[in-house]
Amino acid sequence: MAIATIAVVLGAVLLATPIGVLSALFCHYYAPKPIARFYRGLLELLAGIPGVVYGFWGLVVVVPLINRWHPPGSSLLAGILLLTLLILPTIALTFDANLTEVSQIYWQNAAVLGLSRWGTIWGVMVPAAQVGLFTAILLGMGRALGETMIMLMVCGNIPQIPTSLFDPIRTLPANIALEMAFALGHHRAALFVSGLFLMGISLISALVAEAIADQRALYD
Repeated sequence: MAIATIAVVLGAVLLATPIGVLSALFCHYYAPKPIARFYRGLLELLAGIPGVVYGFWGLVVVVPLINRWHPPGSSLLAGILLLTLLILPTIALTFDANLTEVSQIYWQNAAVLGLSRWGTIWGVMVPAAQVGLFTAILLGMGRALGETMIMLMVCGNIPQIPTSLFDPIRTLPANIALEMAFALGHHRAALFVSGLFLMGISLISALVAEAIADQRALYD
């Protein structure tokens, strides 16, 4: 279950991060103001939707689609896709907000040097907002780590090490939610250890992000 949890969270982060970054860049540098305002509003709306709503939609739409491709449908892949949809708005909105805080002097200096628009964005503005990007990834990872309802509804709830994207899995948050009501003794203690394991992963990721931020500040 620990391996399945790490696999589904990493898969979602790896899928959501580039999409979120491109979404933020589109809103900030390319989209006309009305379209950017509408897109940000859409992302904010998606960020406010509870996980159970995503889980229900995944159960009735995504899982049957995957089942047509490769049974049983409830799988690691379904969990990754739904978690990606869940954390994408968080990553995109956080990175977009950090791009706003980057000084425009970078843009002006790049224009003086004759850099292209894309070269300025990718080579200057994105590295300048790098700390904000790690913050966005950390926030998305934190939400994905604690998500329970989506994992309960679309992953199959079978405690096994996944060998492919189509294998059913059970994550630690889902296991805690399923078994805490009737757990006693060592069983209950094991569930608390699972919670501590999740907290440890969150703490380690936070420390890594803090170290990266400190190194970046020292470099600047």
